[in-house]
Amino acid sequence: MNKAYLGLGSNTGDKKRYLYDAIQILNHHEQITITTLSSLYETAPWGYVDQDIFMNLVVEIETTLGPIELLDVCQQIENELGRVREFKWGPRVIDVDILIYNDEAIECERLIVPHPYMTERDFVMIPLAEICPQLVVKEKKVQDWAQNFNQEALKIISSK
Repeated sequence: MNKAYLGLGSNTGDKKRYLYDAIQILNHHEQITITTLSSLYETAPWGYVDQDIFMNLVVEIETTLGPIELLDVCQQIENELGRVREFKWGPRVIDVDILIYNDEAIECERLIVPHPYMTERDFVMIPLAEICPQLVVKEKKVQDWAQNFNQEALKIISSK
């Protein structure tokens, strides 16, 4: 069994609904089990900032899928829920990113794990620290990475 962490985000339309729809699709996949779910956070955009605020959360899953197969499932969910990629870091109805896959370092054309920007993003590190503070990413505990950010910058919409 493989353990992975996924970051989910939405900033257009019914954001909360898109996130919960993505969670339901993950939860109904026969090779994926959601084991932990963070609170839902309202967050400022990252990268391209001239857009609506996001709602984000992180899920821990167990899966029998390999990393590329899991990526295919994540992209299938995005497509199913209507994601359109107009430009990098632009508005989206849903984003499902693989943050971590086991303890593996993966770098290929389609996938880089650990996610290359995760330690720079409060909307990833703070929810990840909520569900797995002792997890080590890039030789540092997630809870320590999370301390680099203003904890008040993210508004908690709902608890687990």
